[in-house]
Amino acid sequence: MLVLFTLIIACWILWTQFIGSGWGPTPIKKVRVMLELSGVTSSDVIYDLGCGDGRIIAEAAKLYGARAVGVEADPFRFIWSKATVRIKGVNGLADVIYGNFFHIDLSPATVVTLFLQQGTNQRLKQKLLAELRRGSRIATYTWTFEGWHPVRSDPANQIYIYEVGVSEKPAGPARRQ
Repeated sequence: MLVLFTLIIACWILWTQFIGSGWGPTPIKKVRVMLELSGVTSSDVIYDLGCGDGRIIAEAAKLYGARAVGVEADPFRFIWSKATVRIKGVNGLADVIYGNFFHIDLSPATVVTLFLQQGTNQRLKQKLLAELRRGSRIATYTWTFEGWHPVRSDPANQIYIYEVGVSEKPAGPARRQ
């Protein structure tokens, strides 16, 4: 019985690895740096891909008054995120969508936050370019986008901000940091 229980728990924890990234919560200090470096305001629409426990969308709504949408494929974490939004009192500004972020339309987003694996970021590049408007910001924690250049970064906190229409072009002397 213990073996079966352990196997079920292991599958539950690891299955999200196959669609993009296993769960690892972004420390709240890093969340705040991501949002600050992204220049989030109340007019932004934040999409957090693989929102886990909902901390990024809750902070974006609470601190900045931004509209925030989390996308989560794990049913338990989806429910957890919904509860976080309600407990933090931001359910009017923040919401969670159940599903695989590769199948969700990201076009309403002005800021996308990610804490995924390097390979997942690479697979997302074309989707982000196709669906996000020029000037939309992409904030990553730890993992970068190979071949793209951040417009701002905080290497000490491993936060990198990319901008659609700027970051995917070759680096030049006018790059912002």
